[in-house]
Amino acid sequence: MDACSQLIENTPPGARSAAGWQWPSREQLIYYRDLLAVLVAKEFKVRYKSTVIGYAWSLMHPLAFALVFFVLFKIVMRFDLPAYSLFLIGGLFPWHWISNTVTSANFAFLGNSSLIKKVRFHRATLVLASVLNELVHFAISIPIVVGFMIYYGRYPTVSWFWWLPALVVMQFAMTFGLALLIATVNLFFRDLERLSTIIMHLLFYVTPVIYPYEKLPPNFRWVLMADPFAPLVLCWQGLFYRGSVPGEFAALAALWALVCCLVGYRVYQALVWRFAEIV
Repeated sequence: MDACSQLIENTPPGARSAAGWQWPSREQLIYYRDLLAVLVAKEFKVRYKSTVIGYAWSLMHPLAFALVFFVLFKIVMRFDLPAYSLFLIGGLFPWHWISNTVTSANFAFLGNSSLIKKVRFHRATLVLASVLNELVHFAISIPIVVGFMIYYGRYPTVSWFWWLPALVVMQFAMTFGLALLIATVNLFFRDLERLSTIIMHLLFYVTPVIYPYEKLPPNFRWVLMADPFAPLVLCWQGLFYRGSVPGEFAALAALWALVCCLVGYRVYQALVWRFAEIV
């Protein structure tokens, strides 16, 4: 029996609810802390099994994308934007946190069917571990962004002390809600896996990740309000590239994060009782 299965088998009595909420005891808090640690470690082990450079691949992917877009837009098409490589990674690293979370969410419950069938525990813990895994990868990328900032003569400001954790919390809430929604719905509608991939590819080009939002024609600015990821990406680019976070986009990002979190949890709560018979 692996460490994860063994830990779940030793679930404290008060923590065996699949969806209902009650104020956790100290024993339950310690249990879920240990369970999350084991699940996150499991995610890392599975993702980088038999690889040579391990978690460095999480940095290589967005950096490779940034290089391609830099060559295409800055060198070939001569896109006139100062410190364009900093602008790119300032949007690509947060975007990859979102994209990777959406992709892995399709298998959060399907890939852990044996655990779900063994004992009743909060199934959302599986999704939470996946989102925490992506958060760790994003945290690893921040020193890379700071290195690019220093290269271009820009430095973190005092506002980082409150904006950095605030944006992390907003993105964590948004990605957790989306992942919970996708992981739940994908159990009943397996086409969602392919549909979500197509939607994320489309949203990548709609979201101003590789171009500044000022380039959008005025009559298309409404896209920034309708796209749940655009305000958040603009906030990250504001922090990393522009030196300030636009308040209106921060407020909109917080609203979208709340909506995603609430919708994802409500859908999960309504359908979690059927998980064991579906997976």
